[in-house]
Amino acid sequence: MSAVTTPFGFASTADDVVAGIDLTGRRAVVTGASSGLGAETARALAATGAAVTLAVRDVAAGEGVAKDITRSTGNQEVRADRLDLTDPASITAFTAAWQGPLPILVNNAGVMACPERYTEQGWEWQFATNHLGHFALATGLHDALAADGNARIVVVSSTGHQQSPVVWDDINFAFRPYDPWLAYGQSKTANVLFAVEATRRWADDNITANALMPGAIYTNLQRHTGGGGSGRVPADLIKTVEQGAATSVLLATSPLLDGVGGRYFVDGNETDTVDRRSGTLHGVARYALDPQGARRLWDLSQDLLAG
Repeated sequence: MSAVTTPFGFASTADDVVAGIDLTGRRAVVTGASSGLGAETARALAATGAAVTLAVRDVAAGEGVAKDITRSTGNQEVRADRLDLTDPASITAFTAAWQGPLPILVNNAGVMACPERYTEQGWEWQFATNHLGHFALATGLHDALAADGNARIVVVSSTGHQQSPVVWDDINFAFRPYDPWLAYGQSKTANVLFAVEATRRWADDNITANALMPGAIYTNLQRHTGGGGSGRVPADLIKTVEQGAATSVLLATSPLLDGVGGRYFVDGNETDTVDRRSGTLHGVARYALDPQGARRLWDLSQDLLAG
């Protein structure tokens, strides 16, 4: 299976990758779209003519972004709806209210390296937000995705996944000291494993899912890290928000990705599989693509949500 390559790269912007693409009459949901990469992803999708729903915790902020997108693109079909990924009832309300096919779901929302915190159910906050909430959202929207006949799920992961596999025996840090970066890494590995298993499990529904590393971009995601990551990123590797959203938008829209799923992309292209930390922003850990691990995570996620 050859790696997917495209004409796009590090410096490509979201507008570059959607040039010439018309999604009029198509619909998209983008989580975490009230700022940063999510807002730019939503804007680029709206620029193609797609009807875009911003799924956000802060509806007032989301509505402000939606108005800005309408002003800049002329697209009147941009709206904000409430979604709290740490609250199963909120996710159920969102999915139950959805009507009609859904061609594009962008699982963009996330938290990074936050202080130790747990949901009502006892789930570690980063795993709950970054993976489990998105898992519940995607499975809750499965029928809408299947109804489209060619739906795509885009999962925003991170090179941070190389910091930790899913630690099956202690996902919620019950027996080991909480480490914000290990928790983040575990949740980002879970993002990639979800894309692998969703593509396999939903193949008959023509639903594909791909994961990506957007790059190093300073947004609200870094609010717990003083504006940086787990290590200082050289200035020449920092992207603008417009560049950071490019790979998400590419996976959501490009004809080059028709029928492609279960893969991991960096800078608009599928990246190498690695068996040791790459030391760069490229590379996907072999454990993040492991089919057995992907199935195990799916079953575990279902069990947790069934609670």
